Amino acid sequence: MNANAQMIAEPAATVAESGQYLTFLLGAELFAIGILAIKEIIEFNELTTVPMMPSCIRGVINLRGAVVPVVDLAARFGREPTATTRRTCIVIVEVQDSAERLVVGVIVDAVNEVLEIAPSEIEPAPTFGTRIRTDFIRGMGKVGGKFVVILAVNRILALDDVAGLEGLQLNGELADAAKPAVTV
Repeated sequence: MNANAQMIAEPAATVAESGQYLTFLLGAELFAIGILAIKEIIEFNELTTVPMMPSCIRGVINLRGAVVPVVDLAARFGREPTATTRRTCIVIVEVQDSAERLVVGVIVDAVNEVLEIAPSEIEPAPTFGTRIRTDFIRGMGKVGGKFVVILAVNRILALDDVAGLEGLQLNGELADAAKPAVTV
């Protein structure tokens, strides 16, 4: 992880002050994001693909004249890309990346509801046994006898980190194959 990715911190207000979380499904698993990071939820429509982007960035959308990158959370977690259905949505979030605020869309299978989770009902992220990186998990919220995985969106959507993942895949022979051929 680079220095910029380490400097990214979840805004304290997102987790501690509001206590409200948007819950959504990825496959059969329930996840949550602090409501203060959410700008809006939109219907999934066609995306414009951009060449040479990391595989978890599915494309961009035009959101009232602004170009917004759209990340497939399932792919970001190392799973199969999200298959779109009539319930698939794009959650527009605002994250702090180094010194600037970025607006990013996140593809989810289905949005559930907004839940109030008291800080006393949030356990620390487990150190093992999860199918996603533990630094992506802000905590585990206890709701109705079950756990909801509360995500650290600033960590997940750190664009330097996303670009770094793609660089790991393009090393050695793969990197040489990705370079354009030069003819003399």
